[in-house]
Amino acid sequence: MRWLRFINPRRYIKILDWYIIKKFIGTYIYSILLIISISIVFDINENLAKFTQYHAPLKAIVFDYYMNFVPYFANLFSPLFVFIAVIFFTSKLAGNSEIISMLAAGVSFKRLMRPYMISALIISVLTFYLGSYIIPKGTIVRQNFETMYKNKKKNTSADNVQLQVGRGVIAYIQHYDNELKKGYGFCLDKFENKKLVSHLTASEIQYDTISDSKYHWKLTNWRLRKLLGMREKITNGMQRDSVIMMEPTDLVFSKGQQETFTSPQLKEYISKQIDRGSSNVVQYEVEYHKRIATSFASFILTTIGLSLSSRKRKGGMGMYLGIGLALSFGYIMLQTVSATFAIQADTPPMLAAWIPNIIFAVVAYFCYRKAPN
Repeated sequence: MRWLRFINPRRYIKILDWYIIKKFIGTYIYSILLIISISIVFDINENLAKFTQYHAPLKAIVFDYYMNFVPYFANLFSPLFVFIAVIFFTSKLAGNSEIISMLAAGVSFKRLMRPYMISALIISVLTFYLGSYIIPKGTIVRQNFETMYKNKKKNTSADNVQLQVGRGVIAYIQHYDNELKKGYGFCLDKFENKKLVSHLTASEIQYDTISDSKYHWKLTNWRLRKLLGMREKITNGMQRDSVIMMEPTDLVFSKGQQETFTSPQLKEYISKQIDRGSSNVVQYEVEYHKRIATSFASFILTTIGLSLSSRKRKGGMGMYLGIGLALSFGYIMLQTVSATFAIQADTPPMLAAWIPNIIFAVVAYFCYRKAPN
């Protein structure tokens, strides 16, 4: 049972570590509550007229909108909150000569980083889990609220949709209404060895939303032509249940739709669209990789923040807070710009998502090397 000693947290986390971890996490939560509270006040002031105009119920405003607004923006600006937290409480420790006392007691700068990295790990895991599994579900509710009570138009239909739903199987819908989950002017062509072998048409196609499995469609007024060499066989009918490898999310694309998918759903959707040869997949790939890259930002920004604010200087923490805010907003802006590069300039989505981390990792390494001196 000796091996249990190596996994015992007390072996690695001492009293000093717990002291810094509590300071870090406490300040991080405090900064989130402070800034998000201010954001909510401004948002209410901006949208109160719309809420009144469209008669939004108080219950929907609180639980459907703001209960999902807070986690979304807290997670979105998590790098900013991490940086502010590190700069704020580390500058205070340095101002009280606590860091000087730690270093004088024989604690190296590398050892001092341990509780910071543990805190960053906790925030990183929490950020990734919320952004990948919890927040997307809340985003659906929030976007539906905005469509109903803030008059944000949502794309609910599509015209002349053509996509590959299987190997050698091409579907076409003249018009699709996502609210009714119904399409008009449908045809399905199947090819073998580059030759058309069947042609299915239907005046209407309805997605089965209550089916236990996906891809179930009901065809109305259908007609099937099977080409058998020099002959053809024609069958028709009024109703037909069919399994067609497509879903409503494959037919209608709306702004911000990628934010409503959990990471497993994003991965599945990207794989499916790539197999179909779809070109409208870059923003989904960027979103998938950005969730991973953003979680790693906690380590990078924590290193920079500790390196900048660990020394006691004249003037207090004002300068460090200014630098921290500038770097945090720089990181968030770089995320937006790099995502635009991927969508508009054919930059690989994975590289675009990691560009901010790569650049700031270089800055973090430089700061880390200079901090002990």
